[in-house]
Amino acid sequence: MASNLLLVDECIVHRSRVSEYRAPFGACATGEYVELSIDVHVQVQEVVLCYAYGLYSLTYSELQLTKSKDYPDRWTGRLRMPAEPGLLFYWFCLRSSNEEIESFVDPAYHEMLYRQYDEARTYLYYVASWEGQDGEGEISFIAPRVGVEEEKYPHAFQITVYEEGFTTPDWMKGAVMYQIFPDRFFRGSDYSFAEMKKTGENRPERLFHEDWNEDVDIVGTPETGYLACDFYGGTLRGIAEKADYLRSLNVEVLYMNPICEARSNHRYDTADYLNVDPILGGIQGYKAFSQTMKEKEIKYIVDGVFSHTGADSKYFNKYGRYPGVGAFAACKHGERSLYSSWYGCRRTQDGSVAYDSWWGFTELPNVREDDLSYRDYILGPQGVVASWIAGGASGVRLDVSDELPDSFLREMRKCVKKASDGQAVILGEVWDEATNTISYGNYRDFAFGRNHDTVMGYPFREALLRFLKGEDDARRWSLTMERYREDYPDQMYYCMMNLISSHDMPRAITVMAGYPDPGDRDLQKDLHLPPKSEKRAAALMKLAFAIQMTYPGCPCTYYGDEIGMDGYRDPFNRRTYQWENQKKWQKGLFKDYQQISGLRKKYPVLRCGEFRVLYAEGDILIIERYLNENQKDHFGVVCEGPRRILCIVNRCDKMSTLVHSSVNGTITLSQAEGENDGMGSVQILEYDEQQQLMEVEVAPLSVSIIAIR
Repeated sequence: MASNLLLVDECIVHRSRVSEYRAPFGACATGEYVELSIDVHVQVQEVVLCYAYGLYSLTYSELQLTKSKDYPDRWTGRLRMPAEPGLLFYWFCLRSSNEEIESFVDPAYHEMLYRQYDEARTYLYYVASWEGQDGEGEISFIAPRVGVEEEKYPHAFQITVYEEGFTTPDWMKGAVMYQIFPDRFFRGSDYSFAEMKKTGENRPERLFHEDWNEDVDIVGTPETGYLACDFYGGTLRGIAEKADYLRSLNVEVLYMNPICEARSNHRYDTADYLNVDPILGGIQGYKAFSQTMKEKEIKYIVDGVFSHTGADSKYFNKYGRYPGVGAFAACKHGERSLYSSWYGCRRTQDGSVAYDSWWGFTELPNVREDDLSYRDYILGPQGVVASWIAGGASGVRLDVSDELPDSFLREMRKCVKKASDGQAVILGEVWDEATNTISYGNYRDFAFGRNHDTVMGYPFREALLRFLKGEDDARRWSLTMERYREDYPDQMYYCMMNLISSHDMPRAITVMAGYPDPGDRDLQKDLHLPPKSEKRAAALMKLAFAIQMTYPGCPCTYYGDEIGMDGYRDPFNRRTYQWENQKKWQKGLFKDYQQISGLRKKYPVLRCGEFRVLYAEGDILIIERYLNENQKDHFGVVCEGPRRILCIVNRCDKMSTLVHSSVNGTITLSQAEGENDGMGSVQILEYDEQQQLMEVEVAPLSVSIIAIR
């Protein structure tokens, strides 16, 4: 990337994703050596590698670089990574006489140069640029800001330093995932409306839908207002009875929103960690579900909520609906409770009870995760998490894990791994880039091999939808995703939960093709996809699925996305699954989804094969997954089938793209007016590696998947 600050283009170059400048690629294990180089094609006296490393505090130091014997203009150095996991930020400082630095910097910027007058020297910095192809940086007059409280600009190059020996379960890497909101998926053969209504006998705030197709409640009862307490009666047996449906979608891992007993339909207000909600079928329904999943070879991950409980719970028991004394009554009446130490309850001057709650929601009292009795209850040898694993769960998704202390998360990892002989997974809800997330005044210990195995891929979702909506071009998508690939440990990166919709976000199809969000539930309720946009919406969903399934990580489908269910934020993204009355375009989308979701089973290279972007400009994105010459993937596993897979995406809704690829891998493109029925198409082709020329036409709003044998 040429800098307009310099008189000579590319006279200073470091590319963090190119091996001749940085090796090895990406994140590194503790104690591993990294070779760093920078080309300086102008006269300077010295080049210094500046770096800061650590996690809860940063240590700054410098390494003098030396000139390479083989490349006269290249300055190099070798740095051993710290012994403790954390972050290492680096940048380069060029130091020379005032005259030498000024000779290649545009005179208009000379006043901005940093000068050491006592040394009669001028300093110039080379820092990271998020616009740089292959991680190329840019010139800066000031050093990067990397402290927790500092504005992160200019950017520093980053190396994520993870615990040596960090591994994640192999079954998770590249697995096809599916997320279910249990109340809204399917009523099983054990469903009874009368039995469901009985659960409201001591919870008058609950509402019950007898009609599965009735819309979600946004009002609540006159006494309480909206509390997300309307129920449809989806059950665990219902999910089990749809196991063959899940297998038809090629699902390998199921992630369910909470199933523990709770007052609300979302169940993030846990009432009893050790009891499955009776509406879902209780413990017996859970056992039947778990057995079916085992028989159908579908692993499942349960949702754990450990930063808070429900106010209406056996632990807090604000409403006295559970036997025994909860923390609320203990504080109010001066009684004894086993759970008092879990919460920060206190009496106010007027005699009422005050307590900390999650984001101010009084129905969600915060727990004190550092309380040892709470930790034992959740993480002890006979605790909640160990019992879930013993009951058949293959992992735990941690709700708001960025709000849990790092020490709690590290103990969670030990608990899960011990209970599963290392085979269960810890999936964290982290919305930002997890390697450098800051919360509670610190960089967080999320991605260094000491707590999470992986995290939810919200940044993946954001980048993908921005590209498909036309807010970013293919180049921007590539730059964004390559930066993430560079930062994450490969063990984590290959099992990233790459979602496009979830229970906490608007449906992807609504974001890409729906009306702008009016921001008001009364208005959102009646807004659906415009009929004239349905075909285009389906086409965009196909492109999203294709990129999901060919990109490294675990592609996760939120129930109903496969048939184009729409909806804004909750509760509209949590409507009941539309088993009946699907439109023609929905059936077509479903058929294409089945074909796309089967790619990982058909072509093993897509699970853990290497990745690279072959082309990313404008509307056209071409990505490749490939094996090495010995037919091995990134982790050294031999894979059957084609050695290379290309995914060619044409986002343009008017022009067809003709892709020419020669035997040496050279790609050229041409465009022409294309026929477009609005629905787009999914084309899966196979070529022989010995063919001299491959030509593929990709219609507007369409994708071609090319398997090269």
